[in-house]
Amino acid sequence: MTAYERCRVLLRFADLMERHNDEIAALESWDGGKPLEQSAGGEVPMAARCMRYYAGWADKIHGMVVPADGPHHVQVLREPIGVAGQIIPWNFPLLMFAWKVGPALACGNAVVLKTAEQTPLSALYVASLLHEAGLPDGVLNVVPGFGPTAGAALCSHMGVDKLAFTGSTGTGKIILELAARSNLKPVTLELGGKSPFIVMDDADVDQAVELAHRALFFNQGQCCCAGSRTFVHESVYDEFVEKSKARAQRRVVGDPFKKGVEQGPQIDGQQFKKILGYVKSGVDSGATLVTGGERVGSRGFYIQPTVFADVEDEMKIAQEEIFGPIQSILKFRYRQLAAK
Repeated sequence: MTAYERCRVLLRFADLMERHNDEIAALESWDGGKPLEQSAGGEVPMAARCMRYYAGWADKIHGMVVPADGPHHVQVLREPIGVAGQIIPWNFPLLMFAWKVGPALACGNAVVLKTAEQTPLSALYVASLLHEAGLPDGVLNVVPGFGPTAGAALCSHMGVDKLAFTGSTGTGKIILELAARSNLKPVTLELGGKSPFIVMDDADVDQAVELAHRALFFNQGQCCCAGSRTFVHESVYDEFVEKSKARAQRRVVGDPFKKGVEQGPQIDGQQFKKILGYVKSGVDSGATLVTGGERVGSRGFYIQPTVFADVEDEMKIAQEEIFGPIQSILKFRYRQLAAK
């Protein structure tokens, strides 16, 4: 396909995504448990915009001419790398599809995409829309499966020329090793995080509470960039903690298909138990459980929005990525120490 043809396919695909917004959003919420309002109002439109962005790049990939001494002409051409192996996580399956598949197709590559075993539905559905938009058979291949089998096979395959992975740090290390042992294919990794959210002494506390709440609890706390360590200046600390408690208690947890629900279930039983284990760790290490810390109801993997105060930097809940609705609030006196 020419660059212009690739551009047209991605633009038609973006139009189809918007046309099928309701179906895609429902699959996204069925798969991962995120509120339908979030899927329909945010993630599908964002994925469509992402595809339009990369469509615009398809015919703007230029090489260069490098000055050279003597009777020489040095020209750099940028060509497709070949087959891109891509592994996406379960927390944002649709957006991850767009972020990885969009640029690979725009640059003229073939793609083998492995979905997370928990969330294959939206990727399979939108892949069919891509074919409807005019993508030839065999260019995009979606493979649901488990990491140790499908993922390992993809990473080790000699016919895969490039890998891109978003997920845990531990799995990222395994992928690097498998890529090196096979054909030394280049690897792009986006791994876990433990992002700080810093509230200074001159902050608008009400606004800071709301922003910190969204930064942590969005998508059930299942974001690699979640603001999971909230550093608050000692002069506003007590006020911030009390208002954070009140905001967490107002958060609506329940059926993700019901209007007004802010937080659905965690992705699966394993993650559910892991998060409750972090609650126990926080209590055992001496942090103050301000609110939450329990499951919601007797069915499903719902967890109360949880806030810890008096958290110290060496505690497990302040050091490890929780990937759940647990806010850890730490106190600081000097700005330089908070930033450090």
